[in-house]
Amino acid sequence: MSAVAERMREMRQRRREQGLREVRLLLPDARSPAVRARIAEQVARLDPDDELAALRWIESVSEFDNPDEPE
Repeated sequence: MSAVAERMREMRQRRREQGLREVRLLLPDARSPAVRARIAEQVARLDPDDELAALRWIESVSEFDNPDEPE
């Protein structure tokens, strides 16, 4: 095993002993033209009325006060 691989194995072991667990996330690369095109297609299919309703619902259940609205 290479020195780098051994250090990573030891680091992971130390973290496990501390009660930590490594989690890896794979995300679409927003810099990719193909990904950007796919996102643009999905956004174009959104219904503005549905999106507005969702935003209003989020605001209504938000635990943060809106400083512009009277209590």
